[in-house]
Amino acid sequence: MTRIRLTVVLACVVALTTTTHAQVGGAQSVPTTLTLEQALQYALEHYPTVRAALEQVTASAADVSVAKAASLPRFDSVWQTNRATANNIFGQLLPQSVLPSISGPVLPSASGESVWGSAVGGLLSWEPFDFGLRSAVVREAEAGVARARAGAELTRLAVQNAVGVAFLSVVSAQQVLAAADADVQRREVLARAAHILADNQLRPGAEASRADAELAAARTRSIQARAALSLGQTTLARLLGISAGEVGVKTARLVDDVAPGTPPPVPAPQHPLVQSEQAAVDLARARETVLTQTDRPRLYLQSSVFARGSGAHPDGVFDDGGGGLGLDRANWAAGVQVVFPNLFDFSVLRSRRAAAGALTRAESARYDEAILNVTSQQRAADVMVDAARAVAQNTPIQLSAAQQSEAQARARYDAGLAGIVEVAEAQNLLAGAEYQDAAARVDVWRALLAKAVAQGNLASFIELLRASGVQ
Repeated sequence: MTRIRLTVVLACVVALTTTTHAQVGGAQSVPTTLTLEQALQYALEHYPTVRAALEQVTASAADVSVAKAASLPRFDSVWQTNRATANNIFGQLLPQSVLPSISGPVLPSASGESVWGSAVGGLLSWEPFDFGLRSAVVREAEAGVARARAGAELTRLAVQNAVGVAFLSVVSAQQVLAAADADVQRREVLARAAHILADNQLRPGAEASRADAELAAARTRSIQARAALSLGQTTLARLLGISAGEVGVKTARLVDDVAPGTPPPVPAPQHPLVQSEQAAVDLARARETVLTQTDRPRLYLQSSVFARGSGAHPDGVFDDGGGGLGLDRANWAAGVQVVFPNLFDFSVLRSRRAAAGALTRAESARYDEAILNVTSQQRAADVMVDAARAVAQNTPIQLSAAQQSEAQARARYDAGLAGIVEVAEAQNLLAGAEYQDAAARVDVWRALLAKAVAQGNLASFIELLRASGVQ
């Protein structure tokens, strides 16, 4: 028994170890650090909204198959066995669904005896001509697929835009934190120098207090920058579809140089938003066409074969045992059936057509609005790119001047020719210049991303990433 227990315990330990390793391996499959290109691709593969949009395309494609299946013949069959009384009576009943139908002659007298009855049959029905109704329904379903695909592309673009913006926001937050930490280090050096001079009565104590205040403010900015970076990483993880943990970013030359090139112009009608609105217009028109075909006659070719059996006879004699379970009589029929629409539906159809026409015109107006929005966004993106490039060319000059100003102010302070206020202001200027210089290059990428989004395709933006070695 001891050996058995020991074997069981060892087996459990091995199982738990294997499970733990599997769980760790599964956790490691989630990326913790991504480049911008990897983040854009990962979001397309994992974000729930993108998956939902793709499934909507699949569902719409299935609707097309359903619409096309309407042109196939229809064959209905039935088998029935029952036991019931056979008391029939002359007379007419209005159409209803409560009383079961009964066939056969009226028996000489009423009886409570029941007999077996059976029936089997099949009905083949085919509509060879539909006067354009089925093809209109198919076109409506195909328009639904086109709209679902355009919606999926628009969703992909929106998700990639959100991920790109969040990624670049994290990069900017890193630059803010780096500038804040560098500022803290300079303030610490200045504060120590101010305290040494004040302790030796070479400088007034107020300067040491001012240096402490500047250092505390710099540390506060560093704490805030660190919190902003953490929140930015959390937002990026959410947009990537990662529910646990934060995601780091690989800047890899993203802030080293100004981004080269510019995405080529793309006509507004190729934007996913415009294509989605165009698909909505086509779908509304297809639905309007279906309504115009609805009030036409329906022609069916029909054929039927059936057989019945009954344990009751016209002379009032009832079979015993299994009489009626067999099929006593068989029949067949073939013919043409023309079904005309309800005469009093014309007013309803007219109202539905009017509503469909109004919806088509409304979708056309939204299409025009989408063209205006996309064109405006493209123009604004061009302005943003030009402005961001101009700022990126100017910030190095600003940074160099700020560095010289801080060095000169610190030298004057050490020589006793300047006060602590002059050094503090120079350090404030340098901290802002350091952040603005790094952020300016990120802002160029932001502007290029905005331009690619305004054009409706991030392929050119990704090519710029690869050309600059960022990826």
